Amino acid sequence: RGAVEISVSDNGPGIDAAVLDRLFEPFSTTKANGGGLGLAISRTIVQGHGGKLICRPIDTGGTCFELHIPRSESAIQ
Repeated sequence: RGAVEISVSDNGPGIDAAVLDRLFEPFSTTKANGGGLGLAISRTIVQGHGGKLICRPIDTGGTCFELHIPRSESAIQ
C-alpha cells in the first residue's frame, strides 16, 4: 500500500566509521560532555509506527539519513 520515504543527505566528509557503528545507541555523542544526538529515541518512535530510520555513507562523500514509514489507511482515501 505504499510508504512515505524521506531522505536527507549532504556532501561533507561523512561520519567516521567508529561513530557510525554506535550512532543509534542511546546518548551516543562525539563530544566530551555531549548528551547524545537523539537518534536512538527517534529510531524507536519510527519503529513504533512500523517504519525504519537508517543512516548510510554516500560513495562520493557525505551521509544520507533515510526515514521510511508505511502509509496509513486513512491517508490512502
